[in-house]
Amino acid sequence: MDPGTFGPNISNAYVFKGSKQKPFLAPRGVTVANGKLFVSDTGQNRVFIWNQIPKSEFQEPDVILGQLEVQDAGRNAGGAVTASTLLYPSGLWSDGHKLAVADAWNHRVLIWHAIPTEHGAPADVVLGQPDFESNQVNIHGISSNPSSSSMHWPYGLFSDGEQLWVADTGNRRILFFKAIPEQSYTAADGVIGQPHFTSRDYENDQPVWPYSVAISKNGVMAIPDTQFYRVLLWNSYEKALSNQADVIIGQEHFDASGQNQFGLFPTATSLNWTYDVCFYKKGLLVCDTGNSRILYFKDLPGKNNAQADAVIGKRDFITGSENKDTQMGTESSLYWPFSVTTIGDQLVIADTGNHRLVIADLLL
Repeated sequence: MDPGTFGPNISNAYVFKGSKQKPFLAPRGVTVANGKLFVSDTGQNRVFIWNQIPKSEFQEPDVILGQLEVQDAGRNAGGAVTASTLLYPSGLWSDGHKLAVADAWNHRVLIWHAIPTEHGAPADVVLGQPDFESNQVNIHGISSNPSSSSMHWPYGLFSDGEQLWVADTGNRRILFFKAIPEQSYTAADGVIGQPHFTSRDYENDQPVWPYSVAISKNGVMAIPDTQFYRVLLWNSYEKALSNQADVIIGQEHFDASGQNQFGLFPTATSLNWTYDVCFYKKGLLVCDTGNSRILYFKDLPGKNNAQADAVIGKRDFITGSENKDTQMGTESSLYWPFSVTTIGDQLVIADTGNHRLVIADLLL
């Protein structure tokens, strides 16, 4: 593939589509740890592990979670929910030793104490449900209020290796655990976005639809707030438990909620259905998913509505998914990227709408 097709800010770009026997279908989560590549193949209810980052278009996985064979793709492996099954897995995290997966439509988070080495390996811990055989919204069903132990569509998560944060999206909140739980059904220690654990309404100055969460090495917290087309930044994650965000990316103020700020096409300041972020160097990469692009802020914004410094996936800041010349064919561009991560100066994007990963060298 021509390395320039995704824009001038990356080089040596290539695409990876997973197993040749049954390629990716809408992969929504990607991370790399200790050289291993982890991918949530969301549309086929499975998580793949490669012991090394593949260099070709197709490569069979070393480990499959959620299914027993690479050809399998059924919801909860075609049966009842267990410690080994998945239903729409999305965000994931690993430090190369432990693995956590947001098993979104089972309304739970699964944790493996050690990186699995066998297909279909059962998880060691379940959060959000009283046991591995339960998967109801907030434990008792859709009409039930949340608690410190329940979940509703947890799409994203993050850990610093000690603490754990879960984007409990359907309950409009982030759950905070002081330590990565080693026992199932552990209650969260704190909540971001709600005044208490049993509420699920929202205020405009709090995350309305938090899809993922990330924290920098110096403690800055970023939460993509999908429904309000913005990213919320706290200068310290500790402040997020009791304070509104310090900075908004994508909007001018907390009450602003326009898709591309009500513009027909994107700009260097606007966002459209943002789902993930990744801290990179001194700045931030933002999955501007609805605009089918990645925005890069060289430095963390210190004020609302800051302009991005670079764009990946489009030729300029004003080209979006709805432009005439981008409506047909996406082989040489991004199409609804849901997740992004870096390893040094290498970029890995879950190019979800194209059912593939894009792997490239960053020139930023």
